[in-house]
Amino acid sequence: MTKICIILPSLNEEQAIGKVIDEIPRQRLEQAGYSVQVLVVDGDSIDRTRDIAQEKGATVLVEPLRGKGNAVRSALKSVDADYIFMLDADNSYPAAYIADMVEVLQRHDVVVGLRSGGSERGAMSRLNLAGNKVLSLLATVLYGRRTRDLCTGYWGFRGDVMRGLNLRATGFELEAELFGQLSRKGHSMAEFPVCYRRRAGNSKLRLVRDGARISWTLISGRFRRL
Repeated sequence: MTKICIILPSLNEEQAIGKVIDEIPRQRLEQAGYSVQVLVVDGDSIDRTRDIAQEKGATVLVEPLRGKGNAVRSALKSVDADYIFMLDADNSYPAAYIADMVEVLQRHDVVVGLRSGGSERGAMSRLNLAGNKVLSLLATVLYGRRTRDLCTGYWGFRGDVMRGLNLRATGFELEAELFGQLSRKGHSMAEFPVCYRRRAGNSKLRLVRDGARISWTLISGRFRRL
């Protein structure tokens, strides 16, 4: 069967992780001929995140080095799937879209969730929205490819495409590194409109610090050897 792996980087997400896993359209995907693996990569949570994920049937991998980039790089060491999805474990992105997004991957190498006008009001602060627009513009200028939502946490890949990347990111600069390498390698990317919801629990993003790291990742990645 064609394999789909859904990677959920997590850290203290006991309020949301069960909802995210429940929302994955496993039955629809399996009826379409896919086998589905849910891989929760946990940054050594101190709450019940791992227990809940296991109760919901997910495979749990503990990554002692915290950070989203570390989690995804750790997951890729053991993932051998035809399609790989990555989304946040805070319930802000509806996992139900995966069934439609995998169809987009029949025509493109990568699909990204574009947070659209139908998103929940107040899900993203005005400051975060402005920062994302600035970073998206910087990415567009540097790489000559338009992106309207650089910092989206919802991505789908053909497996061979993602395994062909040389990722170094440790934290929230991951998306910038993904966009940069995919653009430089000439992979086709499609945007898929998704609604965005208020996250459950507290955000780990630190706007100034992480914004600076994302900017530097974009700039340095434009000239770094792939």
